[in-house]
Amino acid sequence: MTLAEWCVFGALLLYLSTIAAIKWIRFRTFDNSRPRDPAFFEDALAQRALGAHQNGIETFPFFAFAVLLAEYRDSPQRLIDELAALFLIVRIAYVLTYLGNRPTLRSILWSVGFAINLGIFFMPALKQFLPV
Repeated sequence: MTLAEWCVFGALLLYLSTIAAIKWIRFRTFDNSRPRDPAFFEDALAQRALGAHQNGIETFPFFAFAVLLAEYRDSPQRLIDELAALFLIVRIAYVLTYLGNRPTLRSILWSVGFAINLGIFFMPALKQFLPV
């Protein structure tokens, strides 16, 4: 497996861990028979963890598809790997700023991550201009 493919797996684990962590931290108040109970998410940290989790679900398909498309179309693997690793680092920082209630920095990181994703996605169209 390539580094980019491992980063796809890492992105999956990241969005799962954001919600799993808050449920684990507050396990005494979490009712598994009602996993989407709004009362559980009344706390500000739990709300932000849920928001980070939901955003991870929203961004994951585009990232995974962009990586697979770039690899399938024989774009430079080293560049795909570097951008995928950078995307994962930005997403980790995004989750931390989300949990830390830093909305402006969070929005900047989201935009950077989206730009990286676009770069991976359009790599096959631009590969004639990219180094090998």
